[in-house]
Amino acid sequence: MNTASDLTNFTHHFLIAMPGLQDDAFAKSVIYMCEHSERGALGLVINKPSDINLKKLFEKVELPLHREDLTEAPVFQGGPVQTERGFVLHESIVVPGNESVYASTMTIPGGLEMTTSKDVLEALSTGYGPRKVFISLGYSSWGQGQLESEISDNSWLTVAADPAVIFDTPVDQRYAKALMLLGFESWMLSPDAGHA
Repeated sequence: MNTASDLTNFTHHFLIAMPGLQDDAFAKSVIYMCEHSERGALGLVINKPSDINLKKLFEKVELPLHREDLTEAPVFQGGPVQTERGFVLHESIVVPGNESVYASTMTIPGGLEMTTSKDVLEALSTGYGPRKVFISLGYSSWGQGQLESEISDNSWLTVAADPAVIFDTPVDQRYAKALMLLGFESWMLSPDAGHA
């Protein structure tokens, strides 16, 4: 079991599913890690779009969407936990005093924030708010030591996150782009997990 002093922190990293990972929620997924500590980890799957777009989501929460650039953007399946709850990953917006402008926001080292309060959607609905956003329903989480165990079992590769993969890369290319951050291509990975 890792202690706090020897824990590798995967906050602001991508978890990239190895080909042998067959779990329906995580097969061929890329997860952006919002938080990782000795207590556990929380992240959002960034390459599994749902069947609804932001226009429909905003209609569902009874808000107009005055951002033409976002109307057709997909809402993502962020993970199997709290799938009815929205999570908005976006560039940092801070005010003097170094506080987020939104009510319920986690600041992530690396220049991103994750907001769960409706005020970010309200800002987007008026045509303002963060320029770059990623919206998911649900999130992924691991208990104490669980993620470290899965990584040691070769279920995941890890690499420092590049926000361009989240915000500027077409969904169907995100897995390949995340692997390229490690210098790999998917054909180089064996579908059989194992230890050398």
